[in-house]
Parts: sequence; C-alpha cells; structure tokens
Amino acid sequence: MGTYLFSVILTIHVIVGLSVIGLVLMQHGKGADAGAAFGGGGGGGSGSIFGASGSANFLSRTTATLATAFFLTSLGLSYVASSTTSAPSSIMESAPSVPVPATAVPTPSDEPVDGSRAGAIPK
Repeated sequence: MGTYLFSVILTIHVIVGLSVIGLVLMQHGKGADAGAAFGGGGGGGSGSIFGASGSANFLSRTTATLATAFFLTSLGLSYVASSTTSAPSSIMESAPSVPVPATAVPTPSDEPVDGSRAGAIPK
C-alpha cells in the first residue's frame, strides 16, 4: 500500500510542479512594460481574457494555491517515504543466520597421491 500511495502522491506532485512552472512563465514580470516598448505588444493579450487587471489576480492566486499544493505533496512524500519499511540493501541482510557446522580439516598424508616426491622436500 505504501508504494501505491507514494506513486499517487508523486504523480500529483509532478503535475502540480509543472503547473506552477507554467503559471509563473505566463505571468508578467516587473519589466513587462519595458518589453512593450520594443514591440512586445501589451494592448490585447491576456487582458481581453481575464479583464484589465483580472489576469494578475487570477494568475497570482492560482499560483499561490498550486504552490501550497506543491508544499503539501512534498510533506506527504517525505512522510510516506519515512514511514515505509525499507527493503534490505544487500542479499546478505535477508539471509537467515544459521550457524555452519564445523567440519574436520583434512590433513595432508605423507604419501603423495599422484606419485610425486614433493612430500620428500625438507621444510
């Protein structure tokens, strides 16, 4: 359930983030009047859609609402990520701890198996 909830919140977070970027780019900055002197327009544009001063209020309020939603989804993502149990990072962490029985270590015999005289060399 945690990964599903994380995916849903992350999808909403990305959509809200892209919407905030789009709304900020649509707004006029303080230098918008200087741009109108160089052929940037200024008469028609968004003033005809939202009214003369309604575009600034509508866009700024929508941006503030989406910024709040972005903040809340950020908090939600951090909460869901911290509350889920993490999977082991290594296969050795998930292995059961079973003690290995001790076996007798074979000792080399005095007679070589292959017929060589390597055992006759003094040590």
